[in-house]
Amino acid sequence: MQNIDRRKFLVAGAAATILSLPGCSSLPGFSPTEAIKRLLTLSSQNAFAELMQPNGFFDSQIARISVPDRLGGARATSIATAVLGSKPIQKRLLKQVNRAAETGAELAAPMIADAIRGMSIADAAAIIKGGDRAATSLLQSQLGTSLATQMLPGVSKGLNLFDNEIINLVLSQVSNINFTDISADVADKVSDAIYRSIGAQEARIRANPQATNDPLLIAIFGLT
Repeated sequence: MQNIDRRKFLVAGAAATILSLPGCSSLPGFSPTEAIKRLLTLSSQNAFAELMQPNGFFDSQIARISVPDRLGGARATSIATAVLGSKPIQKRLLKQVNRAAETGAELAAPMIADAIRGMSIADAAAIIKGGDRAATSLLQSQLGTSLATQMLPGVSKGLNLFDNEIINLVLSQVSNINFTDISADVADKVSDAIYRSIGAQEARIRANPQATNDPLLIAIFGLT
């Protein structure tokens, strides 16, 4: 046990010294830039593994997609509420948009992976020492709205795929609803949900890097 504790102490001390040095990302063995990319890779893999389960979005407390207002959601107009506001209809719509989210996420996963591999990190040490979701925030800022745009075809397909009857009912009953706008609304919500999920996974890893069994993550994030 003493040898193990001493080894942990030496690794932590080395990592702390490296983080304090200018240009530390270029030093072999302890690269903050590589640590951030590993952190984001593992966080996104864990997030997508949960979200892509059957009803992954629907069952998630942080990723469930709400029904768009134009489909009778929280701030719907009185006309839409009268047509779409019944509990059975809303339940079907809620299931529908969350199933569509899964289809959109299939297109998002490879884009996220590519973005992490090629992302630019100007101040890696600041991200490491930042908040619980600092790396996720950096990823989101670099991708901007492109994730929602990437997912839009999948979301549109998903809205039509699983419960076509309910979407046809909506479009037939409420004349001012535009299907393209609905799809874009859901895609934006899915994008936000994915970042929330990745951020939650990042926070877990930061809180317990030992659970990753990754020596670099343990050494770097065990200090913050």
